[in-house]
Amino acid sequence: MATSIYEKKDFYLIDETLISAAPLKIKYLREFLKIFDTIKEAKTDDESISVLVNCALVAMKQYAPHIKTVEDLEDNLDLPTVYEVIDIAAGIKINEKSEDPVKSQAVDSGSSWDTLDLAKLESEAFLLGIWKDYEELEKSLSMPELTATIKIKRELDYSDKKFAAAMQGVDLDKNSGNSNEWEDMKARVFSKGSTTSGNDILALQGKNAEKAGFGIGMGIDYEKY
Repeated sequence: MATSIYEKKDFYLIDETLISAAPLKIKYLREFLKIFDTIKEAKTDDESISVLVNCALVAMKQYAPHIKTVEDLEDNLDLPTVYEVIDIAAGIKINEKSEDPVKSQAVDSGSSWDTLDLAKLESEAFLLGIWKDYEELEKSLSMPELTATIKIKRELDYSDKKFAAAMQGVDLDKNSGNSNEWEDMKARVFSKGSTTSGNDILALQGKNAEKAGFGIGMGIDYEKY
């Protein structure tokens, strides 16, 4: 089943121009959240909405760069659409029909850097060598894209470590409690009882090795003692 890292959403400006929105790139999200943090000082719904309008204006730098001022924004988006924009941009959900104050709705659902070590995550992703500097990385990735990139990087790193450990007869999954019974059973079959672990190099023989793209039975000689 196909999956996606995040969902895009289309919305229309008042002049019926179609805009496609997705989570903000980190470069813009930084500016967005800096403004959003000031909503904590708002005393009325009007003040809270003013903060959210300025947040939406930051989002327009990614979605519709020709909208440069609050006046431009107000000429092109009604308030329900502003709420849609900040939802897709940063996951801040406002229900205009709710009796709860706009401020409390925003703060309860809003994003924050408070519990996130962004510098560490960006440094880990930067090791992939794709971006020339951190500014380019932040222009290229949104938070969902960054976390997905790091997730697969860690999985690949762990796979490499598992293979290196298996060459030394060490089962990392078993030691960490992540042993896969199905893979272990296949290993016993493919190795004809020589190993009981799917992470052991002896499991990579014949057809199993062919599927993996390497292994015993594909030019790697070995002897049993």
